[in-house]
Amino acid sequence: MENNENIELEDIIIEGSHKNFFTPSVNFCVKTGICELAGESFLEDTVEFYKPLIEWLETYASDIKKPLAFIIKLSYFNTSTSRCILDLLNVLKDYEDDGGEVVVNWHYDENDADMEEDIEDYMIDTGLKINLIPL
Repeated sequence: MENNENIELEDIIIEGSHKNFFTPSVNFCVKTGICELAGESFLEDTVEFYKPLIEWLETYASDIKKPLAFIIKLSYFNTSTSRCILDLLNVLKDYEDDGGEVVVNWHYDENDADMEEDIEDYMIDTGLKINLIPL
């Protein structure tokens, strides 16, 4: 097993694409603590895609311990992505509960009632405050 204390956390930057599946853009920055997830998420192997993002947040929370701003600008995500988003938000809530400073801003189409309902469900499920920001 690797010793995380000797691993330096690096930024994660993934350019979104609309090839066979929809891959969201990802920009997780160690220096600023700003983590952005944008675009559409409809992937062949959602868990494999999101696992490094979850691990990055866990490492940031345990080793870096600086304020985190999580910005979501997803216009669409499928059911398997929904579960992974819940996992990401649960890591943020655990970090907040351990004294970490966390802000979550979710930008969404104000005409998308389903998305607004999903965001509200995430708040209920995680206990995390999410700022709803209509586009």
